[in-house]
This record gives sequence, C-alpha cells and structure tokens, in this order.
Amino acid sequence: MAEVRARAPGKIILSGEHAVVHGSTAVAAAIDLYTHVSFRLDSPLPPENGDGSVELELKDMALVFSWSSSRLKEVLGDGFADSSTPVSCSPGRIKSIAALVEEQNIPEAKFWLSSGVSCFLYLYTSIHGYKRGKVVVTSDLPLGSGLGSSASFCVSVAGALLALSDAISVDTSQTEWFKFSKNELELVNRWAFEGEKIIHGKPSGIDNTVSTFGGMIQFRSGELTHIKSSAPLRMLITNTKVGRNTKALVAGVSERASRHPDAMASVFTAVDFISKELSAIIQSPAQDDISITAREEKIEELMEMNQGLLQCMGVSHAAIEMVLRTMLKYKLASKLTGAGGGGCVLTLLPTWLLLSSIHAASSA
Repeated sequence: MAEVRARAPGKIILSGEHAVVHGSTAVAAAIDLYTHVSFRLDSPLPPENGDGSVELELKDMALVFSWSSSRLKEVLGDGFADSSTPVSCSPGRIKSIAALVEEQNIPEAKFWLSSGVSCFLYLYTSIHGYKRGKVVVTSDLPLGSGLGSSASFCVSVAGALLALSDAISVDTSQTEWFKFSKNELELVNRWAFEGEKIIHGKPSGIDNTVSTFGGMIQFRSGELTHIKSSAPLRMLITNTKVGRNTKALVAGVSERASRHPDAMASVFTAVDFISKELSAIIQSPAQDDISITAREEKIEELMEMNQGLLQCMGVSHAAIEMVLRTMLKYKLASKLTGAGGGGCVLTLLPTWLLLSSIHAASSA
C-alpha cells in the first residue's frame, strides 16, 4: 500500500475571462485557498477475496462513491491510457463513464457534482486502470464561484494519481511537501486540462494552468508567461453566492460571437489589449507613493473597461452589478472574475485606502 497527499490552489482572473477562449490574452493569479487530495493505492487482493474497488470520498459533502474493479472493467473494457500520455476522453467513453456515475444515485440537489465525479473516474481509470484505491477530497474553495474550484480539483487529483504512477517517481517515505519538476508539472497540467474538458466542455486552459504552476501568469492560446508584480496588488474578493453554470456561460458567449462576429471580434481584441497593458503595468517599476498611485489608477481603469466588455459578452448579473455600485460609492474599481453570471467579484484595494486606514487607526 502507498499513500500520497497533493494540493492545488484556486485562482482569480485579473483580465481576459471568456475572451481567452477566443484567442485573447488573459492575466491570472493563484490564491492561497486549496483543494486537498489524499490518494491511497492498495495492494492487489488475493483472488479468493474479490477484486477490490475504486473509491472517491468528497469529505466536505459527506459523500462516498465506489465502483468494483470488475464493474469498471465490464463497462469500460480492458484498455486504458498510458499515464505519461494524456488523451482526450472519447464521446463513447464519456457516455460509459456517465452510466457508471448514474449508478451512484447522487442526490438530486447535488446532481451538478456528476461532471466532477465523471472527471475523477476518467482520470483514475486512465492513469491507474482498475487498481483498487481510495481518493479523499476536501477544499477551501467555494464551489462554482469563479475561483477555479474545478481546475483545482482536476490538478490536485491528477497530481496525486500521477505521484503513484510510473510517469513520475516519488519517494513515498518522505513526509514533507515538495513541488514537481517543470516537466512533471506540465504532465499534471495536460491531464488536468483533459479533466476540465469533461466538466466545462471547451475551457481555455487558463484555470488549470495557473493552478498547476502558481504565481501570476499571462496566458494566451495555451502559452504562458510568468509575471511578477513590482509592488503588492491587494484584491478584495466578494462572493455573491449566486450559483451559475460555467459551461452554459462559455457556450452563451460563443453563440453571441456567432450571431455578431464582427462586433464580438472587436470586443475580444479590446480585451486582448487590456490584458497586455495590465501585464505591462503590473511589472513596471514603482519606486514611490506617487508612482504607485498612478499605477493603481491605471489598473482601476483597465478593470472597469474589462468589466464593461464582459457586460457586452452578456455574462454579468444583477448581484455582480450591485457589488460594483456599492464599491463605486467608496471610489473602488471592481470586475467579475471567472465565468460571471454570479460567482465572485474582484475589487482593487489601492494603497491610499490602506494608508488612510493606518492613519485613522493611529489617530484614534
């Protein structure tokens, strides 16, 4: 028996959501909230003791799913992918996996979990076949809120599964956290992206990429550039707690683009320019309070422009607009982050606000 633990962070998108699916540049950053996964790969059972099972426990929801190895083999057949070579899940295999998930009788109120459970089953059987084992998942991230919970799930599950595969060599006797090498991270990212496809249909890949590599990145059409901020960027994240369907929102933007190709192409181009300028400003030097203030004012303007373009794409929501209006009362700039239609809103907390708070506290 061998056991590993893995974790992967959530994310915020500073600029470029939705447009990145259509070839525009986006800027994203990892946040200090994680999905945690433990994976135990059990030794094979003697023939007289049966064939064992594959188990997934979603601890936060008190849900456990289990499939016997023989049932998996019966439905999915003999073959599975080499763990070192990620492959897309074929329509036929997706249908077979969906049938296996349906057998689990997921509560109707939580039926939206089906795509995530399907993603797990795809990743597990593709990397480890029908070997018996158990995966336990917990998360700091609110689900369906625009903070990359599904990507964090895919990355942490893929990382844990690969750590006990032939594709990656891990010393399971050590107890300290360690980070995969660049090549290993790229492999985790490619598997996670295939998982994201099952959950979201046609994701851009930005969520799983920033969750895999961490830090802040500029991303376009699968290519990423690591960027570093020359001064702290403080963001307030407000959760509207309005649920939404990312796959439907992405599809809605694509449908709007097909109805108004020229207008939407201009919108996506504008987002591309905003993301590139934002990336340059974030990395530009800021030596004193005056230059920091000027820099933050530019970032605020770009956030407001990006939000306006997201409204053009049809992905805002009344709850998001309420947060924007509330923050404007305090002269703070905001934008939605993630798919929109609810979820979370980012608000830049400028240095002048921090300084005025410190001054107020010291004067009290």
